[in-house]
Amino acid sequence: MRFCLTVAFSMFASAAMAQQAADAVQPESGTGGDAVVTSQAVADALAAKADGVPVEAEGYMVAAANPLAVQAGVDVLAAGGTAADALVAVQTVLGLVEPQSSGLGGGAFLVWYDAATQSLTTLDGRETAPLAVTPTLFLNEDGSRMGFFDAVVGGRSVGTPGTPALLAEVHARWGNQPWATLFEPGIELASTGFEVSPRLAGLIERDAERLAVFPATADYFLPDGVPLAIGTTLQNPDYAATLGALAVGGTDAFYTGQIAQDITETVQEFSANPGVLSELDLAIYQVKERAPVCATYRAHDVCGMGPPSSGALTIGQILGMLDAYDLAALGAENPDSWRLIGDASRLAFADRGRYMADSDFVPMPTAGLVDPAYLAQRGALLGGAEALEEIAPGTPAFDHSLNWADDQSIELPSTSHISIVDSFGNVASMTTTIENAFGSRLMVHGFLLNNELTDFSFATHNDGVPIANAIAPGKRPRSSMAPTIVMKDGAPVLAIGSPGGSRIIGYTAQAIIGYLDWGMDVQQAVSMPHAVNRFGTFDVEEETAATDLVPALEAMGYEVNVRGLNSGLHAIAIGDGLQGGADPRREGIALGE
Repeated sequence: MRFCLTVAFSMFASAAMAQQAADAVQPESGTGGDAVVTSQAVADALAAKADGVPVEAEGYMVAAANPLAVQAGVDVLAAGGTAADALVAVQTVLGLVEPQSSGLGGGAFLVWYDAATQSLTTLDGRETAPLAVTPTLFLNEDGSRMGFFDAVVGGRSVGTPGTPALLAEVHARWGNQPWATLFEPGIELASTGFEVSPRLAGLIERDAERLAVFPATADYFLPDGVPLAIGTTLQNPDYAATLGALAVGGTDAFYTGQIAQDITETVQEFSANPGVLSELDLAIYQVKERAPVCATYRAHDVCGMGPPSSGALTIGQILGMLDAYDLAALGAENPDSWRLIGDASRLAFADRGRYMADSDFVPMPTAGLVDPAYLAQRGALLGGAEALEEIAPGTPAFDHSLNWADDQSIELPSTSHISIVDSFGNVASMTTTIENAFGSRLMVHGFLLNNELTDFSFATHNDGVPIANAIAPGKRPRSSMAPTIVMKDGAPVLAIGSPGGSRIIGYTAQAIIGYLDWGMDVQQAVSMPHAVNRFGTFDVEEETAATDLVPALEAMGYEVNVRGLNSGLHAIAIGDGLQGGADPRREGIALGE
């Protein structure tokens, strides 16, 4: 038994070391500054964020990563639209003004509360692997694994985009405004121009070498070979035309015809690193409705996206293990609170690395992973006073014989999160991405293509044991995106989520703990300093009060890494009115009426 635990630990440690080595590159680190102020309401929302107080509203609210996108969504809600309508406007503007994080060339997960039926559901708009992929996609000729950015930049990493199809599905189910009108804000901004924000300018400058490899991308972000400067008025007529085509022709205009042909030609003909995405892959893409995954915590149901996302399962495991411990009494500044949170996360990440993948392709013990009895058993391991010396996956109940090796995929921080509540009581929590900052760096028809296939494990086996998250035709790569709706007595009380690679899970879980255990309001919860432990090393947010924990954590036996931890939490609390919070580490706001 000791030998088996040691083997399991060493396999998990190998994957952990690969992820932590990759984390040394932080393509979406903080850049400071705020987006352009466009109205007094936006100015007031930015001031509230700076002051650390929530924005309040009575009827409806949007919280997202850029004021221009938030304003577009609020305008739709003010005209009587639903959260589904607003989501289309917000996403299409985000794809223009925050192109490094999400857009038409990427994918998304949505958790939706329908007020009419008082029910939750989730929609999976995750990218899919092309039908022509093989298990050796990310291997060199000698069988070694490719370097991360060697795989990312170019066509090899591009999966079938899902975001346009997801927006159409959301609108068809729950929208009440004319489809074409929802593209008007994005078309107008793309045509007349918008001011380049400090964040976008800083990220372009940092990634200029990779952005220069493809002519269309270089022409847009590096005109005359120079990175776009803060405040530059940037037009994107190609993007305006794409939105116009979607407005008139629906998603057929994207998934078939000239746009689809140009996407596949761009992917396949990038000579330095071609991919295999085909027009057939685009034509057959489908959004999937899935049951939400929920876990009980402090008499609330914390609900989110199930496989192929690991977000809701891993958050549910962390919270489920902690449910027996009185974090409220310990408090937010107590190192013991963070030991409990950190080691619960380590145990959950061990299960994540072993079991979680696209359940349409591999058997997964989804129910067993969040079974209260299993989580109580795992949570009992936290009863000591020091860091756990060894972490290994558990054995959740399942009706299959499982023999998986630990995953070896790498996730780096990017992505964006949108929370919306409309005047009808509907709630949308959507996390959206093109994966790495600026995705594959390939631009076509005014938008960037994703590099989502690098979320698969680059290896298919470990010592002859298969890896659940290995690539396969049509499969969806495992994700950490964790759009969440917290329910109390059957009604939503909090919509929340974050970007941040695999740290999304820790960011979101800790904000929920802040809100439910430590009495924080929604702005305090998203602003709280971060301390995240996935694989043993405690990442502590630099230049925050979290650094006060470092001596105690080290005394408990942790290796501690003080670093930037750039989340992008956007949350709305729902009760007697609405309260919105936007992460001060990014440019976003909460806004409503």
